[in-house]
Amino acid sequence: MVFEEKMVMNGEPENVRGVYGFRQEEEEQEMVDPLETVRQKCEETEHCLNTQERLEQCETRVGSRSSTEEDCTEELFDFLHARDHCVAHKLFHSVK
Repeated sequence: MVFEEKMVMNGEPENVRGVYGFRQEEEEQEMVDPLETVRQKCEETEHCLNTQERLEQCETRVGSRSSTEEDCTEELFDFLHARDHCVAHKLFHSVK
């Protein structure tokens, strides 16, 4: 038994079935990562919005200067900490 996939050549229809009889669309169902969903919800909380605003202000300030030693590491870590703290309390309630 030979397990070769059919290659779609120019002029052939896109819905050519492979060796196993599945269409490519059926094989490649996109999975949704619950972590990304919870992160997005947490980024909308008041505390995360405040830390994100401080991060954006820092990035604007640093980006407007031609020569500076300042970076926004502290603000970035504050934002990530706030978001991850929120995620830690919500993530495992959404995982089955």
